[in-house]
Amino acid sequence: MEFFQHNPNDFLSRLVTTEETWLYHYDPETKQQSMEWRHSSSPHPKKSAGKVLTSIFWDQEGVLLIYYLPKGQTINAEFYLSLLLQLKDILKEKCRGKVTKRVLFLHVNALAHRALATQKKLAYLSFQCLDHPPYSSDLALSYYHLFPGLEKQLKGCHFLSDTEVTAAAET
Repeated sequence: MEFFQHNPNDFLSRLVTTEETWLYHYDPETKQQSMEWRHSSSPHPKKSAGKVLTSIFWDQEGVLLIYYLPKGQTINAEFYLSLLLQLKDILKEKCRGKVTKRVLFLHVNALAHRALATQKKLAYLSFQCLDHPPYSSDLALSYYHLFPGLEKQLKGCHFLSDTEVTAAAET
């Protein structure tokens, strides 16, 4: 990464990354918690009664935008473009310097992220995309710096609805 080698502080101050993760109504802490007595012909218990797909955009200062995908909605290019516009507005409001210096944007290679319409919108918004090798979740910053704390807080908790699990994630 030439950006990082040239000026690490500038690189980190301009970096914005995004990732999606599932928030479960119930995610057992241990395998023991997910076991239950049942008849051999009974269906196996599910990990969760429900789940919510969450898109999180963040930088070195913290979370910029969290969006909880409504039931029945899928992440396609059109939907992702609306999130990018929301992100740009938040960056203008909270992080003026980041917008004037040009955002270095890191996202995974999902179809909605690679779509031509998305690439055009990113260029229009003056976001400079950083290459993310395909199938490299080990390089996703969220899996090392953001999600472990969130998952630790939610693990073992029972939530009755999407509203409850998203409220817990917000706190």
